[in-house]
Amino acid sequence: MSEPRYSIGIDLGTTHCALAYVDLAASEGEKTSYGVLDIPQLTAPGSVESLPLLPSFLYLPHASELAAGDLTLPWATDQDFAVGELARTRGAQTPIRLVSSAKSWLCHPGVDRRAAILPHDAPPEVARISPLEASTRYLAHLRRAWDAAHPDAPFDQQDVTVTIPASFDPAARELTAEAARAAGYTTMTLLEEPQAALYNWIQASSGRWRKDVKPGDIILVIDLGGGTSDFSLIAVLERGGQLELHRVAVGDHILLGGDNMDLTLAHVVARKLAAEGKQLDAWQMRALNHACRAAKEALLSDAALPAQAIVVPSRGAKLIGGAIRTELTQAEVQGTILEGFFPQVDASARPASRTRSGLTQLGLPYAQDAGVTRHLAALLGRQAGATAELEGFAGQVDADARFLHPTAVLFNGGVFKSSVLTERTLATLNGWLAAENAEPARMLAGADMDLAVARGAAYYGYVRRGQGVRIRGGTARAYYVAIESAMPAIPGFEPPVQALCIAPFGMEEGTDAELLAQEFGLVVGEPVHLRLLGSSVRRQDQLGTLLSAWQPDELQELGEIQATLPAEGRQAGEVVQVKLRAVATDTGTLELTAVATQGGEHWKVEFDVRGNND
Repeated sequence: MSEPRYSIGIDLGTTHCALAYVDLAASEGEKTSYGVLDIPQLTAPGSVESLPLLPSFLYLPHASELAAGDLTLPWATDQDFAVGELARTRGAQTPIRLVSSAKSWLCHPGVDRRAAILPHDAPPEVARISPLEASTRYLAHLRRAWDAAHPDAPFDQQDVTVTIPASFDPAARELTAEAARAAGYTTMTLLEEPQAALYNWIQASSGRWRKDVKPGDIILVIDLGGGTSDFSLIAVLERGGQLELHRVAVGDHILLGGDNMDLTLAHVVARKLAAEGKQLDAWQMRALNHACRAAKEALLSDAALPAQAIVVPSRGAKLIGGAIRTELTQAEVQGTILEGFFPQVDASARPASRTRSGLTQLGLPYAQDAGVTRHLAALLGRQAGATAELEGFAGQVDADARFLHPTAVLFNGGVFKSSVLTERTLATLNGWLAAENAEPARMLAGADMDLAVARGAAYYGYVRRGQGVRIRGGTARAYYVAIESAMPAIPGFEPPVQALCIAPFGMEEGTDAELLAQEFGLVVGEPVHLRLLGSSVRRQDQLGTLLSAWQPDELQELGEIQATLPAEGRQAGEVVQVKLRAVATDTGTLELTAVATQGGEHWKVEFDVRGNND
């Protein structure tokens, strides 16, 4: 493959996708030549427009719904689905045929993400696709859009980076990489979205970032998009007279974002309609949800706008005449979202949890507590000692601090287009800092809430080629496998479980860790399952550390890993002695391999993505 001309960055978002690029030939040092691709997409039947954002919606029309040629794109004449703006608008009218939030489904451990389950509440006669396939179609659309615009620089010959939430577990990372490969991405690297946002801030500053931060700073990146709340903490160090950035912590995977706000506003409007004697069915509630999304975006982007009209289509023959009309006011939006999602709480606040019902509808595992500020407080509290051992920070951490003290905040994500929400979040954080006599955190300005992640990903590809400044940190978690202790059966007593560290915190890309001392017995000829755990706070555990006890908030269950060892040359059911090797790949995934101690055969150990419902 020839040297790439461009570094391409792709934001595979929950509500929007974007593609940015850096011209490697025209860039030098911290001066980069970059741009954003306007993406051709259907905006109405038979009408194609190029827009900077590709809405992450996919519409599956009925066979007789559209005329021949209505779904034609510059690169496809036989496509039977729509992606982008037409999918979003058409889906608002017929929501049972709309696939949305595919990215959130892709990381849902409770379902088979390769199974055709979307739209998840569609009737049997509607065709369905898998979360993996939906993600593949978005990524393929972006690849074809690039090739149409740059025939002299084919996509598969460029350096490509795709972004993911920092909180994605290994299975979700691997599925994203699989979707990219299926979409024709021959080479690809994954990058955490908060890091991408910070890379964009660095790139856009043209070197001035060194005046805006100083050694000892802790930058909090809050990325609140359509589907997730993503937090990262990045420390600023000085080595050899140069500033360095080290990612020291990330938050948990929290399905809490603009989608939750849309649904909440839909219920606000539904209650208002119910008071007027107008009841909505499930189909209309989905349409109302999409209408509230558009109204929310308009009202939060323009605080002077008093209200926005809401139209819910009828299911009868007279669609226009039977439509239900109302409005969503500025006061309703701000009151609902500020108090419901950004409450002014104390730093000791923690997200509430409740016992789930034994039976529940199939759906996304949304956060049980909608308070973004409570989730932020929990992260900072867990990470109070995150910089205690970091070079340049040792001895500077206040031993009495109840939480890690950020000194600067970078906001990102469509939700934070509203200054009302950024101001509320910053005021709440600074209230916590003031209570501990700490300096207030300052906001890092200049972020592009829609395009920062794609632009930062493109810049990252440039940085990986030895240019600019790189954020260090390695893996954001330590990873463990659960080992059940061997003991005689005792009625009513479960055997104790230990946790073996197979990949330590901060494991750098391109490195591997092999467990030399521990051996496992794996059965050939049939799948073998292992429980996988992770920790974002146990920084000192080394490869091979065996934990007999831990606090509930120290280790989290991440799902299962599985290995199917072919019985070639062996008897089916034979137990093979193996050792485990973990590799943090350059792509941004974690790979596990079982290596036979006798004979040296290798078997890839895969993360179980089938879900827990089979």
